[in-house]
Amino acid sequence: MKISKKSQYGLRAMVYLADPCLKDEICPLKKISKDEEIPFAFLEKIFSKLEKAGLIKAKKGVRGGYFLARRPKKIKVGEIIRILEGTMAPVLCIAKEREKRFFCPRRKICLTKNVWQKIQETLNFALNSITLADLANPEGPAKVSSKFRRAYGARK
Repeated sequence: MKISKKSQYGLRAMVYLADPCLKDEICPLKKISKDEEIPFAFLEKIFSKLEKAGLIKAKKGVRGGYFLARRPKKIKVGEIIRILEGTMAPVLCIAKEREKRFFCPRRKICLTKNVWQKIQETLNFALNSITLADLANPEGPAKVSSKFRRAYGARK
């Protein structure tokens, strides 16, 4: 499975908004675009999706910009990726979203379906175990890694 630039940029921009140094400040899109080196027009489209989904809010006007709709510890990475990607299924025959799923004539006799489902479950578990607060924390990568190892190890 390949994660698109849309999701990579979207996640980076969301982590930017979650930065504890911002302390709930309203952040202009131009600033996020410049600081994170994300094409402005592309970021506008990404933020439009995230706003429609209720993850961010916009304030219009001269001092306008964007801010998180919920606290960073309440927003999971999996939620962001699903909003921007549409599905996290490694193959479309197991996609839960109706518009993404297709009818596979081999669905009843497929010997590999369980592999794809296991991959999807593991990916969903990993992405849903990480919050924006985890990533925005200065020790983010180490914290995320140990958090996932503890959670995934307990799952086995």
